[in-house]
Amino acid sequence: MVYYFKTYNHNQYKKLNIMSGNMNINLKVWRQKNGKSQGKLVDYKVENVSPDMSFLEMFDVLNDRLINEGKDEPIAFDHDCREGICGSCSMYINGRPHGPNQGVTTCQLHMRSFKDNDTIVVEPWRSAAFPVIKDLATNRSAFDRIIASGGFISINTGNAQDANNLPIAKDNADDSFAAAACIGCGACVAACKNSSAMLFVSAKVSQLALLPQGAPERATRVLNMVAQMDAEGFGSCTNTGACEAECPKQISLTNIARLNREYYKAQLFSNEG
Repeated sequence: MVYYFKTYNHNQYKKLNIMSGNMNINLKVWRQKNGKSQGKLVDYKVENVSPDMSFLEMFDVLNDRLINEGKDEPIAFDHDCREGICGSCSMYINGRPHGPNQGVTTCQLHMRSFKDNDTIVVEPWRSAAFPVIKDLATNRSAFDRIIASGGFISINTGNAQDANNLPIAKDNADDSFAAAACIGCGACVAACKNSSAMLFVSAKVSQLALLPQGAPERATRVLNMVAQMDAEGFGSCTNTGACEAECPKQISLTNIARLNREYYKAQLFSNEG
């Protein structure tokens, strides 16, 4: 929470700010009117920032100020749940997707991760497949089209069965659950030098390939999703592991190996047919 003490003069305000443990932050934020215009970094100073604020709350304070001043439009950025679930809060912070901490999304990043008078550079995801809509907001509908191409089960599964009626090896269940943790934020694409979506696609393929419910469409699923990934303009895997390192849900690279196996197997069977 931010408190504005208008009755204090500048020196008293500064002293109170130091005593409260709050910070002053220097921001360099990417501003771009739309996808066709040229963007640039614009400097902003945000004062009296509580260390307990999330990174998005700090942006809320800045946007409130911009609206009240009426000199500049508020900064556009994506957000929704603010609980690390939806994957909307895509920001490139000081050269890293979602910021300096591992295993967290931007909305889970708190200002105590920075120091007083730090300069923070904030940019949108950088990928041809994620074109900029405005400022920090990008169009990530390419992921939606990849999911629509095969990330589903279309067979009639009927009523939910008792767990014991459909035995699943614990290792498979655990691996499927871990792959399903992917929130589709696109940090893997932003971290990759080739803007590859392999970690995202492999997580969605693995999630269903490891379970018997996904078996009927196993081959067509991986072929269609990889084809759509290529059609969207994502690059090939670099094998550097940057995607796993920056993934807020720490999706494992082993899913990419599984995707490759699933793909080659599906191609082999389709050629035999």
